[in-house]
Amino acid sequence: MKRFFSKPLFLIILAFILIPSSSIVITACVSNPYTGKSTMAFVDNDTLFASSFTQYKQFLNENTVVTGTAEAAMVTRVGNRIRMAAEKWAASEGQSHYLDKYQWEYTLVRSNEVNAWCMPGGKIVVYTGILPVTGDETGLAVVMGHEVAHALLNHGQQRVSASVLQELGASGISIFTGNQSKESQALAMTIYGAGSTVFGTLPFSRNHESEADRIGLYLLAIAGYNPEMSVNFWERMAALGGSGSPEFLSTHPSNTTRISDLKKWVPEARDKAVKIGIIP
Repeated sequence: MKRFFSKPLFLIILAFILIPSSSIVITACVSNPYTGKSTMAFVDNDTLFASSFTQYKQFLNENTVVTGTAEAAMVTRVGNRIRMAAEKWAASEGQSHYLDKYQWEYTLVRSNEVNAWCMPGGKIVVYTGILPVTGDETGLAVVMGHEVAHALLNHGQQRVSASVLQELGASGISIFTGNQSKESQALAMTIYGAGSTVFGTLPFSRNHESEADRIGLYLLAIAGYNPEMSVNFWERMAALGGSGSPEFLSTHPSNTTRISDLKKWVPEARDKAVKIGIIP
């Protein structure tokens, strides 16, 4: 996969050749105040947020939104505390403007699925099925902090960009094997698909999950919650079981890896909160 990213100029030129200008906006890299890193951005957030907000409204129209309950009030309360933590962090970096176009919204949806998510731009959904696992407000804050971290870190934008690169790679394979037999072309595409997934998109996703764990933990502490409780939550999640796939074939780090990392990051999260003026 390193070779695939080793010629960015070639890929950008190829993008202009193969993809209509109306379907892709290349903005090179953007700097993130929560990590200090620059990340690829082939689609700008204005485009991504607009699409995200539309999909969010459609999702709410097609599902049962829970309102007027203690659980719904807790989702809103936790969401606001995590939002304020994100704002304090960005302000401490002198980049409050980073969140200007976010439209925060926190919704509890009735579903047995053990899940929650935050779309690019700050639209958050928590499923009722995850509440027995979160257990209390701090457990819910662990989940919402993790999901908000995905949005703040522009992981959606990066995944769209990675998909563009993967499609360009597939187009390149097709071009360079165009004069070969159909069998050779099919084999080349199969090898590329497997290789780009195992060595590219899967590690990419695992890195995103780990990054969201870490930044989410920091948000948790800045919001005034006990970051140590994140370990308890993920231990409960681990107890639910999973697919059992090897970590290198998974989009998420193993529960063992995740819990071990969180234990190491708890002191860092406390330190970050203290620097911003919070005593977690």
